[in-house]
Amino acid sequence: MTVTTEEPALRGITGLDRITQVKLPVTDLARSVAWYCRLLDLRLFSEFVEDGVLRGAGLIDPRERFCIALRDRTVCAGTPSLDGFDVFAFTPASRAVLDEIIARCERYGIRHAEPYDTPAGTILDVPDPDGTVLRFYHFTAGTSGFTGIESRDGAIVGSYSRPRLPAG
Repeated sequence: MTVTTEEPALRGITGLDRITQVKLPVTDLARSVAWYCRLLDLRLFSEFVEDGVLRGAGLIDPRERFCIALRDRTVCAGTPSLDGFDVFAFTPASRAVLDEIIARCERYGIRHAEPYDTPAGTILDVPDPDGTVLRFYHFTAGTSGFTGIESRDGAIVGSYSRPRLPAG
């Protein structure tokens, strides 16, 4: 009998197709609803009123691919602030789509960082009105392998091809 220690190849979970929503704490619900709808062309599809006060909203992509829920920060556990943090990242299908997002930002007066290249692709960061960063990541290196990226003092200094963390 042969005993192997190799892990089976990852296949993902059949039927688990997408993330339904990401929920973000915000300081001004109306301002954030307008901002997210304008930047991402989302539609307001739900609101949550608690004890007579509007406390949350759900925004959905017109093709129902993703939802961003917004919650009044004052009623979140611990009143979290995500200032400067990228909670999630979108993957534009092409560099042209990334350029269209930049053009939308400029058209609507939405501040954004300059796109920058990494060993795995181009990144565009767009902070929302509370400073939470929406990251748009156009992969040029593909995602089937592994890429580690190392930075120092905010600047990328190199990449590596073997994980430092154990998987599974």
